[in-house]
Amino acid sequence: MEQWIEIRKGGDFESLGRELGISPLLARILRNRDLTTKEEMEHFLQDDWSNCPSPWLLKDMEKAVPGILAAIDNGTFIRVIGDYDVDGICSSYILTKGIKTLGGKVDTAIPHRIYDGYGLNDHLIEQAHQDGVGLIVTCDNGISAAPQIALAAEYGIPVIVTDHHEVPFRKIEGEKKEELLPPALAVVNPKQEQDTYPFSGICGGVVAFKVIQALVERKIPALSQEKARELIDELLEFAAFATVCDVMELRQENRLIVKAGIEKMRNSKNLGLRCLMEVNGILPEKLSSYHLGFVMGPCFNATGRLDSALRTLELLWATQKEEGMRLAEELKELNDTRKTLTLEGVEAAMQYMQEHGLEQDKVLVIYLPQVHESIAGIIAGRIKEKYHHPVFVLTKSQEGVKGSGRSIEGYHMQQGLMEIGELFTKFGGHAMAAGLSLEEENIEIFRKKINANCALTERDFVPKLRLDAGLPLAYGSLALAKELQRLEPFGIGNPKPLFAQKKVIFRSGRKLGAKQNFAKYTVELPEGGREELVFFGDLEGFHEFLLQSFGSEAVDFLYTGRASYPINVAYQIGINSFRGEEKKEYTMVSFC
Repeated sequence: MEQWIEIRKGGDFESLGRELGISPLLARILRNRDLTTKEEMEHFLQDDWSNCPSPWLLKDMEKAVPGILAAIDNGTFIRVIGDYDVDGICSSYILTKGIKTLGGKVDTAIPHRIYDGYGLNDHLIEQAHQDGVGLIVTCDNGISAAPQIALAAEYGIPVIVTDHHEVPFRKIEGEKKEELLPPALAVVNPKQEQDTYPFSGICGGVVAFKVIQALVERKIPALSQEKARELIDELLEFAAFATVCDVMELRQENRLIVKAGIEKMRNSKNLGLRCLMEVNGILPEKLSSYHLGFVMGPCFNATGRLDSALRTLELLWATQKEEGMRLAEELKELNDTRKTLTLEGVEAAMQYMQEHGLEQDKVLVIYLPQVHESIAGIIAGRIKEKYHHPVFVLTKSQEGVKGSGRSIEGYHMQQGLMEIGELFTKFGGHAMAAGLSLEEENIEIFRKKINANCALTERDFVPKLRLDAGLPLAYGSLALAKELQRLEPFGIGNPKPLFAQKKVIFRSGRKLGAKQNFAKYTVELPEGGREELVFFGDLEGFHEFLLQSFGSEAVDFLYTGRASYPINVAYQIGINSFRGEEKKEYTMVSFC
């Protein structure tokens, strides 16, 4: 069960509400999102992505742009080398479409997950040399590829790195670190120590988008204002897509880009995106960050996991509806296969934990040699959600063992790997996710060392549920639900507002859905009146809670309308639209 924590950040919410023309409750929620001043809150509510920082603030942008423009003007063959996840695919499309629109001779290469692994490798450099490539531009990778970039230099191929991953470093006297930058023509990455860009939490797609923004600025008036605007509008959609699917915090410019990008995607001119929405039954006018992260994004990822991410790029470049629908259907089918493989992998992971007695480990290291390496990260995420521990899932690969990790709050996964980096043939990542390669004989050493260095305590393994306010259900209204929509899009760093009320009396319920896997409950409020709560969570878990709290007949009593159970509920307020009518809707998120 989670630890419920009410966020209590001070402020004169009545005054802020009056000054901003919003309710005191909304002012409090904005304060809970670490916005401290009236000006910051105004900026948050403006929703104007053009207020984002200038691309020229990124270090080395003044080197990257002339380098790319010279290649375009000289007819040099440019190759964009991306990655096989959503961020890498979107980054690749952004750079390739942008450079092509600006008149460049350009193509795209994306590593194959199985045969190439992540990022630049010697094979990709050798291939570029054979193909007569005169400039390589990386996206969503490259910051850790110093040997490969040095190899490219030997062949006379300059490389421009655009990336957002952590910069490798070495320790000096145990503490001070020295950045290990690749020998590239330019390195555009906001994570560099000397970078003065005001917000380093952008994804690879946004870094690529910034590069194209800067290129377009230099190319006008050669590129008409109208064509430039059309290009930026389309590429903004992909910057938003990448931001959501790479699980970036939806703060500052990330939120502005995602909000504007989703709005433009609802009327997208990209045929491939429209076809993918259609095959997944998504109404464009209803498109949200949820659809990007949990419906369309997994279809992109499935190609990189089970086939080649180049198939997704085919979809994005499609010009005929028949072709677009065929490719979109193929992506959806691949994702359906991935879902089945994931369920089987999660079951295998749980069995491995039991057989190997991992219950006492702080960091779970699970070796599943028969599982497809492409879904290791998804399985790690599912196990992390269930046990609330950092998790690495390792699989057998063509060259040793590969692994993907997913972390929890308070444990920086990439730094944890760096402390024992000598064990790996390759590794990298973020605070919350990482990847690695190692020899099979080092698996047990890895498990022991990563746990020995982990400073997490038992308290860290209790998931925390952060509440914006204790708020009676009776306070809710359609007007409040609409006001809360001003905070969208929701995601990491900007969660949907969460409220709680104690001792709500559950009277009756009914299961819903074709699989009877969610429910709606009628509850009586302590202050009088009744409301309905929808619950999409773990129904079996809720039933177990009822049995433990109210006796062996509790579940039966609830669904036959004979219940009287006082339960504390954490809930969200939304809008249910049906046949043109809008109503407020309460969704139960947790209970105790």
